[in-house]
Amino acid sequence: MKKKLYNTECDTTRSTTSIINGCTAGIINLNRCSYPWAYNLWEVMMANTWFPTEVDLTEDARDYKHLLPAERRMYDKVLAQLIFMDSIQTNNTVDNVNPWITAPEVNMCLVRQAFEEALHSQSYAVMVDSISINTDEIYDMWKSDSELLRKNSFIGDVYEKFGEKAQDDDEAKLYMLVANQCLEGIYFYSGFSAMYALARSGKMLGSAQMIRFIQRDEVTHLALYSNIIKEIKKEYPHLFNERVVKNMREMYRQAYELERNWGWYVTEDQILGLNQQIIDQYVQYLTDKRLRAIGLEPMFGADNPIKWVDSFSTFNDQKTNFFEGNVTNYSKGSISFDDF
Repeated sequence: MKKKLYNTECDTTRSTTSIINGCTAGIINLNRCSYPWAYNLWEVMMANTWFPTEVDLTEDARDYKHLLPAERRMYDKVLAQLIFMDSIQTNNTVDNVNPWITAPEVNMCLVRQAFEEALHSQSYAVMVDSISINTDEIYDMWKSDSELLRKNSFIGDVYEKFGEKAQDDDEAKLYMLVANQCLEGIYFYSGFSAMYALARSGKMLGSAQMIRFIQRDEVTHLALYSNIIKEIKKEYPHLFNERVVKNMREMYRQAYELERNWGWYVTEDQILGLNQQIIDQYVQYLTDKRLRAIGLEPMFGADNPIKWVDSFSTFNDQKTNFFEGNVTNYSKGSISFDDF
């Protein structure tokens, strides 16, 4: 059920008795965390603070006018999809997840995530307004494009279905967390790779840098949901019975098919470095990676077919900006992000 704002009857020597259904005073005392990884993650999220206006899109405005028709079509549709997902994720995090997480330090991370999703929405507004000549069309595309509407409706319906049940149903809580992990770790990634494919060809470098910052945030969101799932598995192992795990795996399979088909649709096999086989294998690889992150067996055994994406998207240790040479250190406390 929805947690109380405060509770004087709970033990205050620790933040909560469990990550869901726990007894928590509601006081944020970061010296008594039940889940130290959440405080570490919070510090990483804070260290990642950035603002869309920091990214120079001047050259992108010129590049956009000279994109090939297939490239411009892909750019617009990718933006439209990202706009929808971050829009619903801003509210979903606050309305459908945070109310039943009973660990204040984890609540902090979820609130920070919601802020970052809203920041991403601002980023897309800056990109659309600075670059595209089809502003209204892009913002309406989430419902005017039949393929995009089909994908969005599937994602939205899953959130609506489990969001309503999760307050009082622990099994639904698990499915809501998996749905979030699918969004953060699978549904975004055809769009990210499409933007990086343009940058690899020397086009839309500012847009790729904006996506790079956004993806850095998404990696922390993946870590957040994966850790919540693993904590529930430790505290409520009976929930991970054969039937529930089968349902979870089916959610990942559906996510794979939906994202693969979307990748095929936006690229139309006309984008350098992203043919249908590569997209299929890449989404398989992502799906396997997300499964492993929560201790489930991989589904496909696929390798990453576009390792060049890592030159744009990797932040662990110290990497350099791929076109300016600026150091972008991804501090990570005691958390390893390699598996997310």
